[in-house]
Amino acid sequence: MPRILAIDQSTSATKAIVFDQSGQVIDKASLEHRQIYPQPGWVEHDAEEIWRNTTAAIARLPLSEVEFLSITNQRETIVVFDRATSRPLHNAIVWQCRRGTPVCDELVRQGHGEAITAKTGLKVDTYFSASKLKWLVDDKPAIGKSLRDGSACIGTMDTYLIHRLTGGAVWATDHTNASRTLLFDIEKLRWDERLCELFLVPMRSLPEVRSSTARYGEAELIGIDGAKRVPIIGVMGDSQAALFAQRCMSPGSAKVTLGTGSSVLLNIGDRARPGGAAAVSTVAWTHDGRPTYCFEGIINYAAATIEWLRTQFGIIKDASECEALATSVTGNGGVFLVPAFAGLSAPHWSPGATAAIVGLTGLSTKAHVVRAALEAIAFQIHDVLGAMKVQAGVDLAAIHADGGPTRNKFLMQFIADITGVTIAAADVAECSALGAAMAGMLGSGLCKSYDDLTQLPRTQTVYRPQMPAVQREGLLSGWQRAVKQVLCGVDAVRR
Repeated sequence: MPRILAIDQSTSATKAIVFDQSGQVIDKASLEHRQIYPQPGWVEHDAEEIWRNTTAAIARLPLSEVEFLSITNQRETIVVFDRATSRPLHNAIVWQCRRGTPVCDELVRQGHGEAITAKTGLKVDTYFSASKLKWLVDDKPAIGKSLRDGSACIGTMDTYLIHRLTGGAVWATDHTNASRTLLFDIEKLRWDERLCELFLVPMRSLPEVRSSTARYGEAELIGIDGAKRVPIIGVMGDSQAALFAQRCMSPGSAKVTLGTGSSVLLNIGDRARPGGAAAVSTVAWTHDGRPTYCFEGIINYAAATIEWLRTQFGIIKDASECEALATSVTGNGGVFLVPAFAGLSAPHWSPGATAAIVGLTGLSTKAHVVRAALEAIAFQIHDVLGAMKVQAGVDLAAIHADGGPTRNKFLMQFIADITGVTIAAADVAECSALGAAMAGMLGSGLCKSYDDLTQLPRTQTVYRPQMPAVQREGLLSGWQRAVKQVLCGVDAVRR
């Protein structure tokens, strides 16, 4: 039976996963990379380390039956690399990094915000790639010169890995990744010259854009059973790939991915529409050049909040402790954690917001704080989902969920209770990788249509709302008060 190797290059690790044709995991390997914090609010990755981890993860797997390679990736993270050698010229600047905030603020002040959003579907926010590129051009003159003279390339992490895997032969990205840069017109499906001028990005430095199900050259791979040359087919940004894996292929279907951050995606069909105040409008995927669009509500901190409890706050040793701690108390004790460690994204879009733990008393314990951290994930999903449903004019009865935190039964039940929506959690943890592999199946002809993909087997765990309405409304009121305190703090600083 044909097998597919999928690379999932995420914010925290690089995974190599072998799927069979039915979408079942056969084997996998994973290696974490460092999180680099040059100063508060700045986040970087060593792209060379990520490349080494990619080849090392592949080397741990058998490749003899692999027919092609698919790629999914953290989306807005950007890297500039040498065209001839593929070597990075600077650390990759991560989607969480806030260094581009002054650039975005200035463009909005100059009145460019609405025009940028109209073309890109996105907010003018440093979450997306372009402001970080402008920072590189402004702060690193040598890099700016290399981009202008054509000796350097820009790429999201998929582009960088494709370039290295093909020995520099292919310099390309797909529409889902291009649509996350603030440089791409999502209706015309092309890089936009005016947007590039605003962010000082030379058009010649941007990669070719192909369909998500297209072919991206050939990669020379080395596994435990030797070397093999395979085509790269199927490339998608990680959140869109998860939407694809969840079979959300009809308008009105939705999913939430729980990863470092959370991404709530709602399929809106073959026409781009404004996302309103709470959401952005983006390319869900393309097949044979034909786009499907979606609304997305972006949450900066989900599992990253739990990681912060472990590494920075030191009140847990492992994320697996959280469920037992959260259920060891009967409630949050009035404690709410607002995880604005990199500002608040949808639906507030307040990059200047800072995190806070609200409601601590002398009776508060670490269990209350851990529970508040888990509950914050659900509260943020509630806020985003509510705004998106109004904008799309749909009433969701269910939403699909994926990502490592879905193993936390307390969290999943709390999301169902707070949103009032049934949650169907995928039992496979590798949804983004599976989505890329499914795009590859469609592009390679292993599957002939979207209908074929929806027939692939899957298992889910279903969580239905159970919380009494009075309790739910009380918790939401407490959360809203906590968020208001954080936002009032931003306003006070501005004054």
